[in-house]
Amino acid sequence: MTWSVWRVSPFITGIFFILGVFTLYQVMYDELKTILRAKKIKVDEDKVNAYFGVTYMGIFIISMQAILVGTPISWQFMNFQLIALVFCAYFLNIRVPYYIFFPIMVVYMLFNGSIGYWESWCHGVTLVAFYSTLNMIRRRQHNDHPFLAYILSGIFFGSLLWFFMKIKFGFSMSTYWEELSYFVIFGTLLYSYVDMILRDSKLRMHLLEFANHDALTKTENYAAYVAEIRNLFDLSTENNLQLSMMMFDIDHFKHVNDTYGHLAGDKVLRHVADVVQTVIAENDPHVKLYRTGGEEFNVIFPGYDLQSTEAIVRQIFMAINHLDVKVNDKTIALTISVGVSTISKADLEPNDFYSRVDGNLYYSKKNGRMQITAK
Repeated sequence: MTWSVWRVSPFITGIFFILGVFTLYQVMYDELKTILRAKKIKVDEDKVNAYFGVTYMGIFIISMQAILVGTPISWQFMNFQLIALVFCAYFLNIRVPYYIFFPIMVVYMLFNGSIGYWESWCHGVTLVAFYSTLNMIRRRQHNDHPFLAYILSGIFFGSLLWFFMKIKFGFSMSTYWEELSYFVIFGTLLYSYVDMILRDSKLRMHLLEFANHDALTKTENYAAYVAEIRNLFDLSTENNLQLSMMMFDIDHFKHVNDTYGHLAGDKVLRHVADVVQTVIAENDPHVKLYRTGGEEFNVIFPGYDLQSTEAIVRQIFMAINHLDVKVNDKTIALTISVGVSTISKADLEPNDFYSRVDGNLYYSKKNGRMQITAK
């Protein structure tokens, strides 16, 4: 109907069909990730991508082939199936053990009614070799010409695969070259399309990282703190879970900047963040550090009551109060003031919690500094 009614080449519609299939995949996968994040389900995104990709492409291949099973033209959708294989093997980089390939191949040939043809067995073995080669090329794609290796393997294996189909179905050499050319063009378009999506995704990740991280100390920043404390506050109040927070700032930090210069102040901030991150890593990676102001830092303790925070808070306090930062030929001795508190039923929103912790920090500073106020 496409050619006779719309006067549009099936090749053109094939291009849009393939791009549509992969666009739908990307939309559905992004929606799945959004749902998992909204439900706070932590999963390995690479595994989710692999399982979802295989399921999606498997449904795509089988549903298409079911239309032509048992007909003399059952080869006509082969390019779409090869592109699906390329997508799983190269772009999703899904590793399939060799012993899994054989039963998959047998089941598919039974479904397709081609298990009695030697050409189909040769075709299947070539598919396995093609898949493994794409996996290998993907693992080594740091070379200078990744597209060249990708497209040459496609041309080589595509030629073999279509050769076996030509022998089995007896179509003409012109059809052979036409279908092989379509496969190469589809593969090139897929590479360009996915590369564009990946570059866009990486850009979004870099922008998100930039927006949520402090460039100087490499810790997460106030924007990240606000998002995290809101989520944890809601989770804790709804499920009656513990949540505590530590807030500290560097005593007389303005004096450091005024006396030694802002570069010295930057070095002090980096040292302090490094020390705190080291203490946290040695105790509990679920505890997180944020730079929420100039010399002000917050540490969030999910699942901790006030007493449980004491060991880590004390370690951070002692580590920084014994920290000397050398700037040129001068040594800067540091101290910090600390406020700690835990969530209470009186806290109606995250700012109520924050204000109590901030109040404890202010009490420490007002009453001599270099001390911890926890209540």
